[in-house]
Amino acid sequence: MTPQKTITSFQNPLVKEVLRLKDKSRERKKNKRFVIEGQRELKLAIKGNYTIEQVLVCEDVMEAISPQIGDADCILLSKKIYEKLAHRGSTEGVLAIAKTKEHHLEDLRLGKNPLVLVAEAPEKPGNIGALLRTADAANLDAVLIANPKSDLYNPNIIRSSIGCAFTTQVAMGTTNEILDYLNQKNIAIYCAALAASQPYIQTNFTQPSAIVVGTEATGLSDLWLKNSSQNIIIPMQGEIDSMNISVSAAILIFEAKRQRGF
Repeated sequence: MTPQKTITSFQNPLVKEVLRLKDKSRERKKNKRFVIEGQRELKLAIKGNYTIEQVLVCEDVMEAISPQIGDADCILLSKKIYEKLAHRGSTEGVLAIAKTKEHHLEDLRLGKNPLVLVAEAPEKPGNIGALLRTADAANLDAVLIANPKSDLYNPNIIRSSIGCAFTTQVAMGTTNEILDYLNQKNIAIYCAALAASQPYIQTNFTQPSAIVVGTEATGLSDLWLKNSSQNIIIPMQGEIDSMNISVSAAILIFEAKRQRGF
């Protein structure tokens, strides 16, 4: 990977562009581009068939980096420029600018017996990243985000997902749109909820299934509960009646995987 030029000035237009793409969701949406940081994340984005336009490498780690970047431009950054652009304190010396993807329901490719996760209106990037890590670990068919409140290409989501934002199919839509999609595909809807619920271990996840989770603060909207095939619950033995969304989702997903023989 041979650098085509070196950037040493904070006033360089590309430096300013990277900062805008990192900091502003509207810039990412307008330009359909986003920033990737880290060697592992970049490799997963390439594996996920993202188009990499430019790779920016810190001069101190140039020799250690050799991802297959195809036709992307390679640009060398001085250490001081890289430190300004890097999102993480512990850094691996590589940034990239990539094109975003569309995340339409109709573009999903599901298997014959799909298992999907639906998250309604998740806000915290750390939770979204954790959900995507779990989805990757369980090799889910897809993650569907209903009424999204966060930009999937937020650097905090990419960081907390350690690149799993690129490895699992993700689609977004309104609750109505996702409900219509699941019904059209004959996918049973299992809503994590307190009311009218049965323990999750008594639920049959071996058929096409969607596990639906809401936020810890508000739970799921009435529309999901009205359209649920069966509400499910994780029995609690302490004083609280709910857990973090990513923890709950992981428990439910891996019970479904257990039933399916992994």
